[in-house]
Parts: sequence; structure tokens; C-alpha cells
Amino acid sequence: MESTFSSPAEAALQREAGAAGVLTPLGDLDRVYELERVAGFVRDLECQRVALQFPDQLLGDAGAVAARLEETTGSKMFILGDTAYGSCCVDVLGAEQAGAQALVHFGPACLSPPARPLPVAFVLGQRSVHLELCAKAFEAQNPDPKAPVVLLSEPACAHALEALATLLRPRYLDLLVSSPALPLPVGSCSPEPEPLERFGRRFPLAPGRCLEEYGAFYVGGSEASTDLDLDPDLSRLLLGWAPGQPFFTCCPDTGQTQDEGVRAGRLRARRHYLVERARDARVVGLLAGTLGVARHREALSHLRNLAQAAGKRSYVLALGRPTPPKLANFPEMDVFVLLACPLGALAPQPSGGFFRPVLAPCELEAACNPAWPPSGLAPYLTHYADLLPGSPFHVPLPPPDSELWDTPDVSLITGELRPPPAWKPSNDPGCLALTLRPQLELAESSPAASFLSSRSWQGLQPRLGQTPATGAVSGRRGIAIAYEDEGGS
Repeated sequence: MESTFSSPAEAALQREAGAAGVLTPLGDLDRVYELERVAGFVRDLECQRVALQFPDQLLGDAGAVAARLEETTGSKMFILGDTAYGSCCVDVLGAEQAGAQALVHFGPACLSPPARPLPVAFVLGQRSVHLELCAKAFEAQNPDPKAPVVLLSEPACAHALEALATLLRPRYLDLLVSSPALPLPVGSCSPEPEPLERFGRRFPLAPGRCLEEYGAFYVGGSEASTDLDLDPDLSRLLLGWAPGQPFFTCCPDTGQTQDEGVRAGRLRARRHYLVERARDARVVGLLAGTLGVARHREALSHLRNLAQAAGKRSYVLALGRPTPPKLANFPEMDVFVLLACPLGALAPQPSGGFFRPVLAPCELEAACNPAWPPSGLAPYLTHYADLLPGSPFHVPLPPPDSELWDTPDVSLITGELRPPPAWKPSNDPGCLALTLRPQLELAESSPAASFLSSRSWQGLQPRLGQTPATGAVSGRRGIAIAYEDEGGS
């Protein structure tokens, strides 16, 4: 049972870190990992202890990178090779345990603000991009030179977007180039006008323009990617992009393009199904999928209030990275909601699959908040911070006496009519008043008790007085594969 819930210490010592990837030649370390920029970051802060965070696929280069930086800066480097949740988040807790004064994050990053202040530098990598092939692919998919298009890319290809835009701008008049939403250096001023920040990127929109007017051309990925192993960064773009606008992906190596409209439709249909499952659910498990991203406690409280307002019971589970064996220990849960960073909430599920669906916070919001816009009009938000007060997308819960709570609702999965939730705010004096009833009646049914009553085996039953008393006798000896009284076979 210990290994199912929290993995014993021996497993951590015996576990392999995963595919280390191809080692980078020593002559290319400075270019691939931008060691000159990282060294300048360390010198400017005058840090003596710096944490270097690597994902599993880059751990093969971690030792060489740390040695090169120690030789260049004279500071002590610590390698963070494993995180409690996702490698895309900044491991602030691990850096604090090492006493680090700053952190350098290598590899793909969700760029979510950390929960605690710590100077962070991001090195996204520099994947090679065949600019001429990508430019020809762009021209083939966008014959109209006046059509508004945004250039997007995976984080490792962001360095080549400006060069690609230089090849295209002589012909295309309304071309927008996105850039990663990296934190601004300390003491620097925000640009004016301030660009729109969404999907972990910045979009320098002109005054009066909106992102929903633009199509998308994404540079990144590979030709063999499927829906099951789709990159979570591309998934959040497909889910959040305007449905009526074209979205094309381009392989940076071959220039092969693909229209992602069909795949985006499948992703949205899957998310609509998960919203229906959340509406049918009576018990919700809230999975704490991050402790290092800002406002995670506030978001957890918000999700609990949502479930309570919709008449659902919620339980908070802190299990680290969710896996099917861990979640299978909680069969009482109808659905799980993963409170994680935008990339962690959309990460591909294991091949075994979970026995209960795992939702994103936006799907629980759409299921429990009757004031949330209907599907097709509501934006799909991948970051839980967009659901909290202060965000332009925040939709407060309607008051208890609102007619929205009494709107008839039919399940699209079971075809049954869902009863309206009966709830009152805690400050309502009616909650404390006692009402005399002529006879005893069941006021509330526990979902956990209902689930237990539906199981064929409900535990050991004493059955006092129903079985005859017998003396103790010697039982079998040995192991299950060969008891002593069974003889040899």
C-alpha cells in the first residue's frame, strides 16, 4: 500500500531518471545552453549559490554545464534533476533546500510565476529551424497577403521567429510575431504599449486589434505527433485559439505543414465531455498538482467553493504526480480535478489511463458555475489564475436566490434530469435556525455512504450471535504457492 500512495524510499534510489537524450558536443554547450547569458545573470546578482534545474532529457549535459559555469563565474552550482510535480515549473522548494540565491531553468517551461520570490533565468534551448522551407510552407498555406496571421512556435524555436518574419514581411502586411513571456529583468520598465500576454506568450497587438482576428502558424513539433502524445503547449493553443480562425503547424526540419482544425475539434469535444462528467459527479477529488506556482492556495479554495455551491462534496488529495495506481485507491471519487500549471494540467495521460477522468480547473468552473458562458462563447482557460478574482475572465458565482440555479439541466451522458443544488451561504441566519419536524427523515445523503452501500463487499461483518462458537485450531503453514499440507506437485 505504501508504494501505491507515496513510493517508498528504495524505489527512488533504484529508479532510472529516464532517457537522458543525446549528449551535446562540448563545443556546442555555449550556444545551446546560452552559457554567456547565464554567466552574466549570475554575475549581475552576485550569487554565490545557484540552482540549475534540468528536465530528464537534458540531465546528460547537466554535469558539463555546471562545471563550465562554476569555472566561469566562481559560484557554486547545484543540479536539480528531479521535481515533485512537473519539470516545466520552477522548483523553488528544491532551490531553497540547497540554499540557492538564484535559479536557472533549462528546457521547456510553463513560465508560471513562482509562489515565492526568487531570481530566475530561463534557457528554452535553440532548435535548428530551416527558414526557407518554413517560409515556403507559410506562403502555401496563406495565399492572401492581407490576412492577419500570428507566428507561433514551440519554446525551442522562438529564437528563429524574427528571422522568419523578416523573410515574410515584404509580402505579408499584417504579420504578428509572438515571443515567450519571460520575466522582465529587475529594474527594467515595461514596454509601452504593454503587449497582450496569453498562452505564456506576448503579442504586440496594435491599438484596437484583438487576438481573435488572427490565424496562427505554429513552428514546432514533428510529423509523427498524435493526439495521445500531443505537446501540452500546443494543446493549450489549439484549445484556446479562436475556433473560426485557421491554425497550421509546420515541422521546423522539413517544412511539412498540417491543418490542425480537425485535431482542435477533437480536443474541444473531449473537453465538453469532461464538463458533462463533472456535472454528473457527486464527489470531486481535488489533486494538488503544484506547490511552487503563485496563488495555488487561493485557487484550491476557489475550487472547493465551486464544488460546494454545486452541491458536490470535494476532497483534497496531495499525491505528487498523479498516476493510475495512486488514483485507483479512491474509487469513491467520480472525477478528479488537477490543480497544476497550464502545461501540467494538459500533459498527456499514461498509456494505462485513469479509471476516473482527470479534469482541468476550467472544466470544473464550467460545470459548477451557472453564470459561466455556454460552450462556444466561453474562452478555454488553461491557467487557474484566470479563474480567480482580479482576472478579466473571472465570473463570480450568482447569489443563492438567482434563477440560474433553478434552470433545468439534463445530462447528455445519462439522459437524466439533474436536480438543482440546494445550498445557502454560511452567513445566512436561516442555516442556524432549528425547525420542528413531525417525524424523523433523511436530511442529507452522504455520497460516500451511498457508494459503500452499492459495493458487493462492504468489509468484515461481525454477525454476533449468528455463527456457532468453535475452538481455535491450527491453520495452514507455509507460503501460498506451496503449503506444507499440500505436498509436492
